[in-house]
Amino acid sequence: SYRATWTPTVWARPLVKILVGLSALVFVVAGWFALQIDPIFAGRGREVIITVDPGDSMSTIAAKLHARGVIASPLAFRIEDVVLGSPLVRPGQYGLRQGSSFASVRSILGQLPNVVTVPAGFTIREVVNEVRALRGGPFAGELASELTATVTASPFVSGTSLEGLIGPGQYVIAPETTPRDLARQMVRAFSAEAKSVGLTAQTTVATLRAYQIIVAASIVQKEGYYPRNMPKVARVVLNRLRRGGPLQMDATVLYALGRDGGIVTHAMEDTPSPYNTYLNSGLPPTPICTVSPTALRAVLHAPPGPWLYFTVVDARGDEAFATTFAQQLRNEQLATSRGAP
Repeated sequence: SYRATWTPTVWARPLVKILVGLSALVFVVAGWFALQIDPIFAGRGREVIITVDPGDSMSTIAAKLHARGVIASPLAFRIEDVVLGSPLVRPGQYGLRQGSSFASVRSILGQLPNVVTVPAGFTIREVVNEVRALRGGPFAGELASELTATVTASPFVSGTSLEGLIGPGQYVIAPETTPRDLARQMVRAFSAEAKSVGLTAQTTVATLRAYQIIVAASIVQKEGYYPRNMPKVARVVLNRLRRGGPLQMDATVLYALGRDGGIVTHAMEDTPSPYNTYLNSGLPPTPICTVSPTALRAVLHAPPGPWLYFTVVDARGDEAFATTFAQQLRNEQLATSRGAP
């Protein structure tokens, strides 16, 4: 019998090779794209924070994600974005894990920013307000309870508030994060900060115990404001405590009134409050804000000096220090001539 067979012609053989090559290329590209969309170890990387600025395009956001290792390919992310559509990304900060899947990234970016920033100088009230903007009233209310009823343990706690005992920094509020989780993170952050500067629950400076050191550091934080001012401000606080009598620190009066900055009037100085250091001697009952490592170090290692007064003397926020009230008055005149705030 006769069986017909097909033998590729000379021109067909290159075409077959091209088709095979194209098929292989499509397979490789598809595999590569799949790995970009959903990496093998997706979501197991280190947590990083991405800042989305007002007006950022999705291309800009993809580049930021790539730069921090959240995604491997901005191109693949943009291709998926074209296919599925762009989520509405609000300006703010987002906590994501390096090597995340595209689906995870899109889910997080499509929600409200999930990072709360606690700068040194913030009060618990201000922290709670920041969290309220991210997670709403009920979550913020529970957090306030955790931070003001000592539900969350701290080795430094004294009384019924964690004011001054939470660490400055950035905190990611994941979907599964509870108010208690967040409070514990903040307390652990302060404990780590205290350890980094050599502060323990047994530390003493002059006659100050550990908690009082933190109270003093919170005053230094607010009154010194800039790191360059804090060491000498700490010495003034310690000198006044040693001298006895009222500390006369404006920041404590403002704290009692729920204010941050501004001019303290004579009427404010006469307002009864445990935090009014014009009416009461010694330190206030609690810290008045979150403290930085610089402020803690300033109290732990205050430079020697006789200063009892200080005032801001220029627009840069530099402070001049004085030993006598007459010197203080001259510094205040200098500040006025320079237009200091």
